Amino acid sequence: MSEEFTGCKLAYIFNGQLLVYKRDDFPHIPFPGLWDFPGGGREGNETPEECVLRELNEEFAISLNESRLVYKKKVPDYLNTGNSFFFVAEGQQAEIETVVFGNEGQCWQLMGIADYLAHPQAIPILIGRLSAFLNP
Repeated sequence: MSEEFTGCKLAYIFNGQLLVYKRDDFPHIPFPGLWDFPGGGREGNETPEECVLRELNEEFAISLNESRLVYKKKVPDYLNTGNSFFFVAEGQQAEIETVVFGNEGQCWQLMGIADYLAHPQAIPILIGRLSAFLNP
């Protein structure tokens, strides 16, 4: 039986920048209008790796092999009611050049890591998780 978790997030890093998107500004969703990382909720009996890679593909049309995931950490989900996973992958120019933005969110961009960490519209829990990766 696979491990229980609610979802995953991925810090996709390319040349010192993060692939981020501005969440829709609907009051009924978590973190409306804030800058987010690729990821989302688990479907069926997905493994954490399957979940995060599916979400990356759905949101940005980037397909990665599990071997490209360079960091994995089990963390509490954002409601602190279950488990989630935080991943990091290193991006490539060819992937960025062929991004097709999905139907969730307002826009996407590459944002400098330091800019994200200091951004007033960055998701606080992701700032903490990215900081923990950068400063083990």
